[in-house]
Amino acid sequence: MASTLRIASRALPRASGSLCRATAAAPVRVLGAAPLSRRQFSRTAARFEIIKRYTQDHEWIAYDTETGIGTIGITDYAQSKLGEVVFIELPEIDSEVSADDSVGAVESVKSASDIMSPVSGGVVEVNEALNEKPKLVNEDPEGEEGWIVKVKVTEGGEELLGELMDEAEYERFISE
Repeated sequence: MASTLRIASRALPRASGSLCRATAAAPVRVLGAAPLSRRQFSRTAARFEIIKRYTQDHEWIAYDTETGIGTIGITDYAQSKLGEVVFIELPEIDSEVSADDSVGAVESVKSASDIMSPVSGGVVEVNEALNEKPKLVNEDPEGEEGWIVKVKVTEGGEELLGELMDEAEYERFISE
């Protein structure tokens, strides 16, 4: 499921002779005989997507097309099968990872599992909150709090995303 966020600037009306909001002292300039009633801004909009994909090993990646950073975690299905998570091994920041290599491990009361990277790149951030509260993976596995690592995806990483499952394919995969 991909979502799109659009950001656009709006032109703000300004009456001739009104004070400039930035300095609250300078009046709006009048050019020629006709006063300026609006300041015109570019109407272009920035556009980027977050592409979310899933692996057969039950990891997910949310790839930001603007920054080239992929956020990686385990799926809700995986955390439910593992049970209560008691420890997360996180990778070192600035370490390099390859697709299908381990970027850490999840230990639960039932078992331990490696976390496999779906893409290649450099680790730019880890979820330090998991050191103190590994149970965040159980509480919010695919949300804002339960992610595990962020990777700056190397060139060609978007092609790897095409090989992964989208949400509908993953739902069919886990229901089989």
